[in-house]
Amino acid sequence: MNALTIKSLKSSVEEKVILNGVDLELPEGEIHIIMGPNGSGKSTLANTLMGHPKYKNIEGEALLFGEDLLKMKVDERARKGLFLAFQYPVEVEGVSMGHFLYSAVSSRNENGNNKDPKRIIQFRNSLKDNLSSLELSSDFISRSLNVGASGGEKKRLEVAQIMTLKPKVILLDEIDSGLDIDSSKLAARAIKDMRKEKISALIITHYPRIIDYLEPEKVHIMAYGKIICSRGIELAFDLEKKGYDWILKEFNSENGDING
Repeated sequence: MNALTIKSLKSSVEEKVILNGVDLELPEGEIHIIMGPNGSGKSTLANTLMGHPKYKNIEGEALLFGEDLLKMKVDERARKGLFLAFQYPVEVEGVSMGHFLYSAVSSRNENGNNKDPKRIIQFRNSLKDNLSSLELSSDFISRSLNVGASGGEKKRLEVAQIMTLKPKVILLDEIDSGLDIDSSKLAARAIKDMRKEKISALIITHYPRIIDYLEPEKVHIMAYGKIICSRGIELAFDLEKKGYDWILKEFNSENGDING
């Protein structure tokens, strides 16, 4: 089964069309990469799928494990297993990371005793382990969410959230931005390890470095508000050497110059 099936998806911001007919399939348990020039619609795709209210005039189809994603409210999308890691993680003063994540996990288990001390201790120990695997201090559990964290720490904290919440499909918007080589390896290893639980990932990036660590099944190129090319991992390294001009020319020669 496909984790995500996207057909002819369109989306606008302030009456300007950004997504112009996106077609994409993400099979369950696979990692796919989206690359493309700035302004091609990559972040808009992630935010539209998550239900950000800024994006309007949505047309087409987006299915999450066969269910109509576009008809769901944002919280319902999250409960169904969709997770978006932001390009610029927000700081939430006064809400600790531990409380935030425990509340999120507990909301899925309405029949359980959310105040059970044993359950709280198990959760805290699990979160500690997740932070440790990303070389993050357990102090983050009691600190306000993302407050005082460096850019790289915020990105690793996003990965720690994924490890703790265990969503089914993750959308990562430039998760490697601001990460050094070692941190990129740690984040990529954590994401790869989650494949054992059949997690599916759609990762937006500009950098082939993390792609090498992730070993994705497919790389998609986005331009003109749509997916113009989908190939294997070698495509990312071709782009690093040659840039985007050649792939845009290839697309336009096959489809007519889209810019007129």
